[in-house]
Amino acid sequence: MRLSDPVALRGYAHPLRMALIGLLRREGPMTATRAAERLGENVPNCSFHLRQLAKYGLAERAPAGDARERPWRATALVTSWDDASDDPQVRAATDALNATQLAQYTRQAEEFLARRADESTPWRAVTRFSDTSLYVTADELAALTERMDALLAEYDGRIADPSSRPADARRVVLVQLALLGAPAPTDGDTAPSDGGATQGDSDTAQGDGGTAVPDER
Repeated sequence: MRLSDPVALRGYAHPLRMALIGLLRREGPMTATRAAERLGENVPNCSFHLRQLAKYGLAERAPAGDARERPWRATALVTSWDDASDDPQVRAATDALNATQLAQYTRQAEEFLARRADESTPWRAVTRFSDTSLYVTADELAALTERMDALLAEYDGRIADPSSRPADARRVVLVQLALLGAPAPTDGDTAPSDGGATQGDSDTAQGDGGTAVPDER
């Protein structure tokens, strides 16, 4: 589902709403009561935010086998939005949404690091933090992103069909961030004298690293 209305974009920019949509996508239809249990939230709060998600077309009522149940389901497996809009209101709304999403990534990474020592060696060896610098054109970056998306799409079927997952498969969160480096200093600017990595350096934890973390788009 693609969001373009500033009101809907701002409406989705809420940590609990993103968490609810992620939960419905991973685990399928469920009631507000069950969602509250899974997320450690209270039921009225989850009910309210599920109704708000329905208002923006991101969630809807699912068929129930029991008349007493009123489950919810996500309307799509992916939510996307336009980061290239020239509309100031849309830009401000997408900035707010991206900031909320970045905070979600950080929280998930911190939670993983807190329990990382309890994971088995094979999983610690393949989860990691990494970054690299590329010198590419906008068109080349777009093409690279499409190739990465196509590779990841090969595993999409396992999201909706748990029976297709290998017995030892686990949910892994991969985060994609494409960030433009700061502009090079102009004549007369003073370059930093010390501290940290210089622009263009790559800090990569190989092997026994952390994790690359979701996009709820």
